[in-house]
Amino acid sequence: MRTTRTPTLYLAALVAATTLALSACGSPDSDGGETSASSRVAEQAGPTPRLALSYDGGVLVLDATMLEQIADIPIDGFVRLNTAANGRNVFVSAAGGFRVIDMGTWTVQHGDHGHSYTTAPKLTELRFGGAEPGHVVPHDARIALFSDGTGDVDIVEPAELADGKAKSTRYTVPEPHHGVAVSRGDGSLVVSVGDEDSRTGVAIIDRDHKRIAGNDQCPGVHGEAAAAGGVLVFGCEDGLLVVDGNNIRKVASPDAYGRIGNQAGAESSPIVLGDYKTQKDAKAEHPNRFTLTDTRTGSLRVVPFPASYSFRGLERGPNGEALILGTDGALHLIDAETGAETAKIPVIERWTEPTRWQDPMPNLFVLDSIAYVSDPATRTIHAVDLTERKRVNQAGLDKPTIELTGVTG
Repeated sequence: MRTTRTPTLYLAALVAATTLALSACGSPDSDGGETSASSRVAEQAGPTPRLALSYDGGVLVLDATMLEQIADIPIDGFVRLNTAANGRNVFVSAAGGFRVIDMGTWTVQHGDHGHSYTTAPKLTELRFGGAEPGHVVPHDARIALFSDGTGDVDIVEPAELADGKAKSTRYTVPEPHHGVAVSRGDGSLVVSVGDEDSRTGVAIIDRDHKRIAGNDQCPGVHGEAAAAGGVLVFGCEDGLLVVDGNNIRKVASPDAYGRIGNQAGAESSPIVLGDYKTQKDAKAEHPNRFTLTDTRTGSLRVVPFPASYSFRGLERGPNGEALILGTDGALHLIDAETGAETAKIPVIERWTEPTRWQDPMPNLFVLDSIAYVSDPATRTIHAVDLTERKRVNQAGLDKPTIELTGVTG
């Protein structure tokens, strides 16, 4: 869930970077207990957001306000990143399963106020899942981790994860595949259906692991997004599936092959932003259209786009606006209801999407009212105020980065 931080607070944080040192007798940790002064925990004036950027062989951690590097955490191999949406943790998809980074920033609530702390980020000993870790989906105060190689779906509680004590419950799909799962507040799961050769749709599994609904009219099912009212959307090669409660509706693309494999939703909006590709056999299609799907009516709008974009360049703003990072180097703000562009903010130079999706390319990520854009070609990170609609900060990076995410603190 995203909250809105006003530009005034953001700029104030730039000016007031005051750290309140804790007394030697100890300081509250994430559990509200005590920890020794040697752990170098520091109390802050307010929540301290941080960013995580992966590179080939590790993860950089930055202060999201000042864009200063705080840590460089080495991790072997190709690293993928996903936020846990609990304000503190980031999942790393690495060899053998999902690992967890403690980003070293958190807030302890005390009635009507909170106390915020920071410490050094670190890769924890927590591990979940198994071979070929894939999609991570936070939803309804739960996190679903799908392991493609085993078909295991591990469900983790975000609050327990932040406390460093999380244990998972598990459901295993009938056959392993490159899949996705969403855990819902009533204890049910919505999971993709498929095998190593194909994927055909989704099924709804109740808390007792019994199938209660399904739809197999979604070839190549991939990706998910949540819209207003807890409605879920899953992408197909010929449209979308919209899951509202235990009802599943197919929304068809206007083209026989109209793939919407990546989506971005917002809890405040019934409209889901999606990509749109029509070249079935293309090694690397450079799309110049996107989709807006109204989950209330099932209507799908295909909207022309003045540039191309990648799957790493779709996001939503604090007020539900659609955001697309174009290959023209600009951040495009789009009214999700009408499809009209409301702003175009130049951020980086023109770029071309690489043929391999694993290669470094610009990324877009939003925390509160700030959009962050990483540019591996120039080894830079940029902060854009979505309210003021202008770039407010930028910094250099030590390495060409691949993926970008963050935590609110």
